[in-house]
Amino acid sequence: MKTGLITSDTYQNHNTGDGHPEKIDRVTVVIDNFKKLDNKKLIWKKPNKFENSFLIKTHTSNYIDQVNKSFPKKGYNFLDGDTIVSPGSKDASKDAVGSIITAIDGVQNKEFKNAFCAVRPPGHHAEKEKAMGFCIFNNVAVGGNYLIEKYKYNKIAIIDFDVHHGNGTQNIFYDNEKVLFISTHQYPYYPGSGSEKEKGNFNNVLNIPLEAGTSAEKYLNAYENVLNKVREFKPEFLLFSAGFDAHIDDPLAQLQLSSEDFYKITKRTLEISKPFCNGNVVSILEGGYDLKALQESTERHVDALIEFN
Repeated sequence: MKTGLITSDTYQNHNTGDGHPEKIDRVTVVIDNFKKLDNKKLIWKKPNKFENSFLIKTHTSNYIDQVNKSFPKKGYNFLDGDTIVSPGSKDASKDAVGSIITAIDGVQNKEFKNAFCAVRPPGHHAEKEKAMGFCIFNNVAVGGNYLIEKYKYNKIAIIDFDVHHGNGTQNIFYDNEKVLFISTHQYPYYPGSGSEKEKGNFNNVLNIPLEAGTSAEKYLNAYENVLNKVREFKPEFLLFSAGFDAHIDDPLAQLQLSSEDFYKITKRTLEISKPFCNGNVVSILEGGYDLKALQESTERHVDALIEFN
């Protein structure tokens, strides 16, 4: 079987303004690279429309209404200090959510074995009732709730290797025993959460805080704790919050991973989780702000997904 690549042109209309790190080029370099590689084991797909009820499982109706009213007719609007929306952000944010739903459906329907969603805006900082950190809707959390609601899964693991703590995903699933949330991240750092003491109400949260300057070797050693927790939990489906800003070249953080390390992380996780989830894996793009590093790292991440078919 092949690997799905879910993306949409609408990301280009989510304009965050000059000088903002979460810019249009981030997804363009990723998509252009995959087009150039022309790997026949990739199935390209656009996101489908989805029912609003699936969004309401993750965010409150009030918050969704507030966001929908915030999209300006022209210019920009601020949802928080660094989360900016423009007229085109409405379609982009809906398609980012639609991408993970479409990817899950594709895996469930055996259209492809696993999938990567190349989207923006990212999602993992968006809490139940709050936008923050470039994130409007929490894409990966919508995916987790969709797996529970539509496909009746009881054990979902979300692994977040973005350099920033996925506070939004943790907030949404803190008291949900069906979801294991694991985050490796630089700490103390934005957004300030993610200490080892935050364990979830069912011991369903594992935070692995890493100090600035952590080497690739130390990171990969620490990642063994992720794999051990996955073994213990035995997920039926696995979602990646795939941020690539732990790369040594990333301007927003100070961890020291190479592009190749993202291949290793992905491959190890797929191998460990296969006995439980049979390769049911969907990954969605979060951060990554050096364009060359992002292009290389997403390529190697997807290489691991393709090889695992």
